[in-house]
Amino acid sequence: MKAYLLKRFLLMIPTMFGIIVISFIIVKLAPGDPSAQKFGGAGQATAGLDAQKGTEQAEKRFREKYHLDEALHIQFGYFIKRLFTMDLTYFQQEKPIIDDMFDALKVTMGMNLVVFMLIYLIAIPLGIFSAANPDSLLDKSSTITLFIFYSLPSFFVAEVLRHWFSDKSGWIWFPTMNLHGADADNLSGFAWFMDMAHHAALPIICMTYGGLAYISRQMRAGMMEVIRQDYIRTARAKGASKMRVIFVHALRNSLFPIITLFASLLPFLVGGSVIIETIFQIPGMGKFSIDAVFRREYDVVMATLILSSILTLFGILISDLLYVLVNPQVTFSDEG
Repeated sequence: MKAYLLKRFLLMIPTMFGIIVISFIIVKLAPGDPSAQKFGGAGQATAGLDAQKGTEQAEKRFREKYHLDEALHIQFGYFIKRLFTMDLTYFQQEKPIIDDMFDALKVTMGMNLVVFMLIYLIAIPLGIFSAANPDSLLDKSSTITLFIFYSLPSFFVAEVLRHWFSDKSGWIWFPTMNLHGADADNLSGFAWFMDMAHHAALPIICMTYGGLAYISRQMRAGMMEVIRQDYIRTARAKGASKMRVIFVHALRNSLFPIITLFASLLPFLVGGSVIIETIFQIPGMGKFSIDAVFRREYDVVMATLILSSILTLFGILISDLLYVLVNPQVTFSDEG
């Protein structure tokens, strides 16, 4: 196990370097740059001659300060330096991004931890029950319902919920913008938490239903495949009860697909949902990163991509380790 972990950690180094290089090139290939966004680009033509010259000189100094006029490999070197010195910068505002990114990260991680808990706490039991009672009325109805949920785009559901529950005169309503009300600064303790929960309810629903539908169907499919195996038939032939067959003999191996999906869901913890956070104006990583894309804030975009990549690599590693935890017969040794 130690040799396997060491090998995986060593492989992460060139993998991350390759991801950073490719991401940097793709970001740089996008049209426009921070100087054009900051100084107006083609809009300078409508200004007076003196103002235009002053703007051009300011833009030139700006490009020299941030090495935007250098060759691509030199710009990459300066980015690596800023990355390792934790000096990533807003080009437009000319200030560090760390504080704003940390605030956005706290919002996204807090909401997505709730989303993950809801998805797994509901999806796994639902998938197990559907597999244990195939072709029953509840299995068929839940399958149809979940497939409908999975097919609905999140932006459509978000707008429908905003339309249905935004009327304060209704018997139930939810705020549709931001994570706190205007008077949240005057609240404390439980009242502040309830205000945040009230504002976060609709975004959490929009981010939960799709993953819930997908994970539950994967759980059902994995369980259905396992309970058809010979060792399950043997357990039944020996007189094991249905509950023992499901939860003792079949459950562990049927969790493998769910564990595999964990690696793909983990980056969502940092990346957030661009669509949902933009619709509800949630100040999380999704809105933070899409705003940076529009402003050509290279450092913000790269930092978001790097965080998501790191979580992807660690998610895959954690999934491999969970295989061993679920089934001790799994081994990473060459002999195994």
